[in-house]
Amino acid sequence: FNRTGSSPLTFILTGIPGLSMSSYWTALPFCCLYLLMLLGNCTLLWMIKTDHSLHTPMYYFLSMLAMADLGLSLSTLPTMLAIFWFESTSLHFEACIVQMYFIHSFSVIESGVLVAMAFDRFVAICYPLHYASVLMSSLIMKAGGAIFMRGICVVLPAAILIKKMTFCGSHVLSHSFCLHQDVLRLVCGDVRVNSLYGLTAVLFTKGLDSLTILLSYTMIIRAILNIVSQEARAKAFSTCISHLCAVLIFYIPLIGLSIIHRFGKHLPPLTHTLLADAYLLVPPVLNPLVYSWKTKQIRRRILILLCRR
Repeated sequence: FNRTGSSPLTFILTGIPGLSMSSYWTALPFCCLYLLMLLGNCTLLWMIKTDHSLHTPMYYFLSMLAMADLGLSLSTLPTMLAIFWFESTSLHFEACIVQMYFIHSFSVIESGVLVAMAFDRFVAICYPLHYASVLMSSLIMKAGGAIFMRGICVVLPAAILIKKMTFCGSHVLSHSFCLHQDVLRLVCGDVRVNSLYGLTAVLFTKGLDSLTILLSYTMIIRAILNIVSQEARAKAFSTCISHLCAVLIFYIPLIGLSIIHRFGKHLPPLTHTLLADAYLLVPPVLNPLVYSWKTKQIRRRILILLCRR
């Protein structure tokens, strides 16, 4: 089954194994998650844009995180709705490659934003007197541009390489959306170059990012422990809790999904599906909730808006 035949190559997406796709009770939770994601991230972006007290480096990076979350969720939205609302499981090869590209690009962008936010907390706690002079608007704009360009460029070769592949045999994917490692599984032929590039890209983006975040927090913890006042320690650490939650929410499902893709072929399909859904859907939903709950300025702004209503 390849692209040289009379009909275009079409993949078959998988819903949730063991659950009927025709049930609206299956579709309803996903719709609620997407609505909550849109509401939370759009509200964050609106508040940061309209409230001048939030025009600081920390909230500029938070707005980048919200944009990455929106992009990541909207990349999966078309196929998820098509499967669970309209029971349409077929997806053309070109559309699958485009979706795969955007999913992985926004995932790399989100990882880069989390590194930038870790650097922001590192400077704020370890070098508070130099915070304003280091994190100037020009540096934030350059960092944001570099993060987005890295996400756009690093995934492009993977999409080009897989577009040239020939597919035969089964054309059923394991998820409700297209992921690189899942599409690569259906290629008939030598995939060593594709696999090597995919592994290298992951190591030099998310692998390097996670090590950078770990190093940043090692130095942050050392700086906090050197603070004499217990109250000042607690206050310094509280400014990092939201970011730490965002890091854990993003990296734990990512690491779990990578492990079961490599070593968990014997696990039931439901495990793969739920972990992939958690990796792509949970961070965009929880990040706005975490920052709204743990960040005093955002919480106060929300309370003011509610009181006005």
